[in-house]
Amino acid sequence: MTTGLELISRFKQFASPKLAESWDHVGLQVGDPSKPIHRLMTTLDVRPAVIAEAIDRQVDFIFAHHPVMFHPAVNLDVRNPQNQMYADLLAHHITVYAAHTNLDTANGGMNDWLAQQLQLHSTVPLVDCGSDPVSGEKVGMGRVGDLASPLSVDEFVQHCLRIFGIPAARLIINPADRGKMIRRVAVLGGSGSEFYQQAKAAGADAYVTGDVTYHTAHDIQAYHLIVLDAGHHIEVVAAHGLAQLINQWAKQEHWDLTVCESQVNTEPFTFVRQQ
Repeated sequence: MTTGLELISRFKQFASPKLAESWDHVGLQVGDPSKPIHRLMTTLDVRPAVIAEAIDRQVDFIFAHHPVMFHPAVNLDVRNPQNQMYADLLAHHITVYAAHTNLDTANGGMNDWLAQQLQLHSTVPLVDCGSDPVSGEKVGMGRVGDLASPLSVDEFVQHCLRIFGIPAARLIINPADRGKMIRRVAVLGGSGSEFYQQAKAAGADAYVTGDVTYHTAHDIQAYHLIVLDAGHHIEVVAAHGLAQLINQWAKQEHWDLTVCESQVNTEPFTFVRQQ
């Protein structure tokens, strides 16, 4: 048996909260981490349907990528669905812990999982973030690496759609670059459009990220970088990656802990097509 505090202590060795961006809200979100954990669930997002799933599966600890309390509550009026989520978590004694930009930056974390999905090799960090406060190793957000063989733009798009299991994505490309072959690829999970110049400087032919805005897309076109906005939800790989990590630690530490991955799809967007 282990407690939330033991798990959190082990996790901090892997992805220190000191790696998180200054604006981020990582760590304990809700609950009492000193209590024993029997059943843990990993998830990308903590939403009402995820909490209902956790209650149904008798989960007592949720390990999430995105913070549930990203914006502070101004009151606890449970007519607000967000506040009702907090009430449900507390009523069922479920502790929530989040690792966001620290997991994005950590070696072996989010962006390595995305690079592995894209089948990139010889990867290096895209954005230098200094040194890990625990290991002293160089760390950075995003990854840039090479494909096993060159792909045309259309082939690369289809490669990404298959890997991420998404029906569509937004492609940003200057018409003059349609005939380019893609060999080197940068990836940064979440909203990474501000780093497109770093992707270009790193020699990337294409950059995969999410949440690219209209005017930034115009700048990217002028910069002659091919960008695939695959959406924020591709970070769902975190649920599997975290589950694997925690299962590994449970075996090493002889924790009597059941780990499961949330099966709820928290993608808020539905792709619609003209009939």
